[in-house]
Amino acid sequence: MAGIISRIKAFARSPQGRRLTEQGRRAAADPRRRAQARQALSRLRGRRH
Repeated sequence: MAGIISRIKAFARSPQGRRLTEQGRRAAADPRRRAQARQALSRLRGRRH
């Protein structure tokens, strides 16, 4: 398990990981994307019950 976490940390520090992190932050700041994510989560939660 520690190997997986260290790989994730290394990826997050890499240029590609930083780029993806920044893309995620920008998407999370966009109200339209946030609404899409909320709708997707509510659909998934609705299917479980």
